[in-house]
Amino acid sequence: MKPFVFYCKSYSVDVKRASRLAKTIKQFNFEKIPFYVSVPRIDIPLFSEYLDGLGVELIADETIINANPCIDKEKLTALPGNISQQVIKSEFWRLGISKTCLCLDSDCVFIRPFSMAEFITPEGTPYTIIDEGRDLLFPALSKDKEEIFKNFRRESSEVRKEFERQGKDYNFGPNCPVWDRRVWQSLDEEFLRPRNQTFLDLILRSPNEMRWYGEALLRYKAINLLPSQPFFKMYHYAWQLKKDQQNGIGISQLANLYCGVVYQSAWEREMDWPNEGGDWLSRMARRLRRQLGRA
Repeated sequence: MKPFVFYCKSYSVDVKRASRLAKTIKQFNFEKIPFYVSVPRIDIPLFSEYLDGLGVELIADETIINANPCIDKEKLTALPGNISQQVIKSEFWRLGISKTCLCLDSDCVFIRPFSMAEFITPEGTPYTIIDEGRDLLFPALSKDKEEIFKNFRRESSEVRKEFERQGKDYNFGPNCPVWDRRVWQSLDEEFLRPRNQTFLDLILRSPNEMRWYGEALLRYKAINLLPSQPFFKMYHYAWQLKKDQQNGIGISQLANLYCGVVYQSAWEREMDWPNEGGDWLSRMARRLRRQLGRA
């Protein structure tokens, strides 16, 4: 079993983005950390073409799903992709490929050389992203987006109460966490099995896999909690990116604090496979909204 790998769950529409991510990993991955990508079995040939020569190990989503025979496969496949992918990502540990993994999104890019030491200790304990979500909440102050605060507190409360934890509302993302299989195993053995449930049941109640992982870590303490700020800079809204650009904050500046950046897929619809959806008028409207920072 490997000590640490990169893992990304993707779909055909994001194959160009996954290829871009793989190229940045190949460029900066001097320690040769293995990179695994899982996709629906039907999309394996497509990804094999786009990821050829980039050192990526492809896995069929069905292989991950089948590792847990308790999952209701029909119920899972009936879910929209943005929900079902959370279950698939959270079951990756069952394959026994690695002790820990950095769970990436297709729209990530690495922006500088990185090392395993940024993500786990020499003993193999991962650094866990945990804070009070101010990276998300603070920018919302200037835009008077009260719904962002309400959603954050509601989502946190939903999962926190499941573990009977009182106290602060924590954020365990917003993206690209390092996950340890011991935490997932503790959630499975201590929480799910006694209730005759699977992770699919949890996601149907509250669709945020990072919160379930984080609260399970706090409750069962399967590993030592080593707090970390996010490894990637995530732009939640186009106006955040526009503001940084206006302030002269670019890739070279971000590289002092982050190893990568996440841009929302909706801002790069020209990278959709096989092409950007909608007629030319809708495409132009989306691009105009992005330029104005309204996306």
